[in-house]
Amino acid sequence: MTSRVFDMVLEAADRGIFPKARKWGWQRLYNLMSRFWTDGDWRFMNYGYLPPADKAAFPLDEIDEPERAFIGLYFQAVDGIDLAGKRVLEVGCGRGGGTAYVANYHGAAKAVGVDYSPVTVKRAQALNGETDVLSYAFGDAENLPFEDGSFDVVVNIESSHCYSDMDAFLREVARVLRPGGSFTWADMRGKAMMPGTDASFEAVKALEKQRETVLSPGVVAALDQMNERKVARIAKIPLAGRFFKEFAGTKGSALYKWLKNGEVIYLARVYRKAG
Repeated sequence: MTSRVFDMVLEAADRGIFPKARKWGWQRLYNLMSRFWTDGDWRFMNYGYLPPADKAAFPLDEIDEPERAFIGLYFQAVDGIDLAGKRVLEVGCGRGGGTAYVANYHGAAKAVGVDYSPVTVKRAQALNGETDVLSYAFGDAENLPFEDGSFDVVVNIESSHCYSDMDAFLREVARVLRPGGSFTWADMRGKAMMPGTDASFEAVKALEKQRETVLSPGVVAALDQMNERKVARIAKIPLAGRFFKEFAGTKGSALYKWLKNGEVIYLARVYRKAG
């Protein structure tokens, strides 16, 4: 029964039913979380990713080791993309840890994080600081506040499922990318949504797919590794504990089960802008 209800919700989202309400709801949720979840050791809002055991661990400073699983989604996203001296935009930056990782580890000339939740933007600024290289700003993924061709790389991690118009978002990505620039995307989709997601990408002819990877096993591994830490933190907010356990993908949650059994797929893709 739960599986069928989930499919129905995804089918409705895929047909564009109540898209603006969905976008409004996500914004209000993240505003609320950023007001009340002020902990300085949570600079990421993604589910994380651990690469296969046969792959060498990517380098991290000791201070960032506790967030290795969360950073893993960003490492895989930019792996093989030269960011040195480049202008990088993260759309849907959340609490800003990913944008800071790009700025601090990959030699970007400029790393800008934008988010649709103004309260979360302020939290990102407070948690990560701002420099000549690193900055954060309010921005709508479907109407980005930047000039054409102003970035070399666009990053989008576990955010696009919140948008009301995926087609508009991808057109904006293509617009702000310079010719030859890279777009690296990772997010989860239910099986019912994949045809619509694929159609949205295919409609933007300027974006040419370079690679695709199913990340689901590594995401589940990250959820397993971080489960105890999440549960301990959620225990401090008992009135909303059940909701946050589902939202955070803790063991036993519906999302955790769907990622394990394949009803939800976590994908990563890299595109190149033609020209």
